[in-house]
Amino acid sequence: MPYRPPLVAHEYFVADPPELPVRAHGEGGLSALTAAELVAADGAGVMLKAVTTAEETLVVQVGVAGEGVIRVRLSEDADARPRSERAIALVRPGTFAGARAESTADGRIVVDAGSLRAEIRLAPWELRFTDAAGVTLVEQDRGHVDISGRMRTLPFGRSSAGGGPVAYHESFVAAPDEAFAGFGESFARLDKRGQRPVMWNFDAFGAESQRAYKNVPLYLSSRGYGVLVDSGAPTEFDVCQSTHSAVQIVVPDDVLDYYVIAGPTPPEVLERYDRLTCRPELPPKWAFGTWISSGFCVDSQERVLARARTIRERGIPCDVLHLDTYWQADGHWSDLRWDPVNFPDPAAMLAELDGMGFKVCLWMNPYISHLSPAFAEAANAGYFLKNGAGEAYVADTWHGSFPACGILDLTRPAAKRWFQDRLRALLRQGVQAFKTDFAEGVPADAVAYNGMTGTDLHNVYTLLFNDAVAEVTREVHGHGLVWARSSFLGGQRHSAQWSGDTYTSYAAMGSTIRGGLAHGLSGVPFWSHDAGGFTGRPSDDLFVRWTQFGALSPLVRLHGTTTREPWEFPAVEEQAVDALRLRYRLMPYLYSAAVEAARTGAPMMRALCVDHPKDPVAWQADLEYLLGRDLLVAPMTSPGGTRDVYLPDGEWVDYWTGETHGGRRYVRVTKPLEQIPLYVRRGALVPIAEPGETVTTPDTITLVAFGGGDCRMRIHDTDGETAVVATRDGDTLRVTVTGPKRVAAVEFAPVAGAPGRAVITQEGP
Repeated sequence: MPYRPPLVAHEYFVADPPELPVRAHGEGGLSALTAAELVAADGAGVMLKAVTTAEETLVVQVGVAGEGVIRVRLSEDADARPRSERAIALVRPGTFAGARAESTADGRIVVDAGSLRAEIRLAPWELRFTDAAGVTLVEQDRGHVDISGRMRTLPFGRSSAGGGPVAYHESFVAAPDEAFAGFGESFARLDKRGQRPVMWNFDAFGAESQRAYKNVPLYLSSRGYGVLVDSGAPTEFDVCQSTHSAVQIVVPDDVLDYYVIAGPTPPEVLERYDRLTCRPELPPKWAFGTWISSGFCVDSQERVLARARTIRERGIPCDVLHLDTYWQADGHWSDLRWDPVNFPDPAAMLAELDGMGFKVCLWMNPYISHLSPAFAEAANAGYFLKNGAGEAYVADTWHGSFPACGILDLTRPAAKRWFQDRLRALLRQGVQAFKTDFAEGVPADAVAYNGMTGTDLHNVYTLLFNDAVAEVTREVHGHGLVWARSSFLGGQRHSAQWSGDTYTSYAAMGSTIRGGLAHGLSGVPFWSHDAGGFTGRPSDDLFVRWTQFGALSPLVRLHGTTTREPWEFPAVEEQAVDALRLRYRLMPYLYSAAVEAARTGAPMMRALCVDHPKDPVAWQADLEYLLGRDLLVAPMTSPGGTRDVYLPDGEWVDYWTGETHGGRRYVRVTKPLEQIPLYVRRGALVPIAEPGETVTTPDTITLVAFGGGDCRMRIHDTDGETAVVATRDGDTLRVTVTGPKRVAAVEFAPVAGAPGRAVITQEGP
């Protein structure tokens, strides 16, 4: 596996996926399709009988699964399904009224999905995908054969060992300059070329490698298409690592089932991906405010209330107080019971916090300590995953630092109901949301109630877990917000997600940025991280720089193994709090961008390639991002306060100075501790509001003009949609506003050549 350096101890609970067998010298078993014949066609697709180099007969199905989407299946049985479907359906293919499947005069078969076509040659076998004009987007790799006649890449086919099939595989030709992004929350470089992502949820330990809490078997190409694999198995993508000119996909499942998705832009790929899976869940508006955590520290009712009063007394904008593990009795995690000693009257505490304007989030996970009274209750009822002997599987879920636990079996309906009953009581008491921690760990040798093995359940278990929590939260509070560490294919329905247990270093902040960008390109727009880093105490400057990054992220939470309360960093408290106030000032812009992300599936925190896919540098510049369409954020990843920032096409205005820079080039920027490198697209109108102590829905906003050119925009909020049209007329900017928002003023950033005044016309909604 690519994640296991030598001589380093590793845990066994969230261990590597089972290794695929290695064929002995001279052993056969690698088969590639050589030819096929048409068996059936229905106007939207074809079924083919194929023969392989191993003289097998397999079934190939190629069909339209929506406009711009083509599905390809390879199996022994035409009705074969991914094993994960025993627990949950990951993909729901659609239809397209204009779909066609027909034979051509030269013997090819063309499957037409509008903006995407598949062209098949039956003998010898060939498959390629083109756009509507016939330009090739991607084609199957025909295999690399070395001088001794051995196949050096995995062709479209399957492999057998020990007398039976072990995996299906596919290979696509990769152009020399092609970039690839996605695969979930991978903390390595954004362009995955030269990497080997394995779809297996890990405890990522520091969040600085390809180990990922959240894997999504989806990637986007700089050539204008995406590929999605429908499987919960530990699918492996060799992205030009072993062979520079091919992406190889290995799926150890009962079927190879994948979708090629048309772009040409990343937002168009993601919009079609959402149609196949689900739309992102928009968090409630208060969730876009600051979350301040107790930290991974012993806590109490008295301390929580003191923390809340201090936040309000010091004027720190904050909407959510998060109580981590110690709201429960030490050693009993996670039995979902208040610690009766440290929290003698939680209902009164929650009521008081509500009166102060705070929402409360509680930490939990799907494991129950064997020391908790709830363990025996659940074990006796059969609510835990089982071991090979049929007993409750008790696992070292905490890697030796806390008691071993049983793992809730959420494939069992009665276990899910029992679990939700415990959550429901807390929600009715006044808890607003849950942090759904862990859930990456389903041991490979576990057995579920529905008969699934731990290997088959491993990746999709997190979906069952977060679905259960979101479902009961929505029942009580009308929203499905969870704060999730692990996820998988289709997990965009679980907002929000955070990057897990990062180290406290500038390097870790850099890898965290990369993880967020990759996850956004995997269809998850509402993402966050532990501002300040998680493990250890950050230096004062790192605390400020990371808080600035958090304040200009989709969501922001201050959390770590030690306190992240701003007043515990007295030398830099003012700078950290100013970053949070900037967030609240920008809230009309941020929330409007969030609504758009939920509607379109495009990320809120946008890698530069989202808006500039034709710019090769935009696929490589992975320590900066667009927040919405108009703000370019480049967190300071150097303790020296200087870094290089790539500015894409257009003109970009320094938020702090008003200086304008041309695009498609790097600039070296030095900023004092109180300023994050932040740029605004010239000509943009940015809606702002006076920051308060909590998030609100203001009736009146201000527009800040950065350059003052012609502009059209829509501002989305909980009170509806407001349209703004700005037109430059000499030295005057004429602004027409239609909708519920009232624009009180237009402010002009100090940009050379900006208009001198604004005239506002307010029209009815």
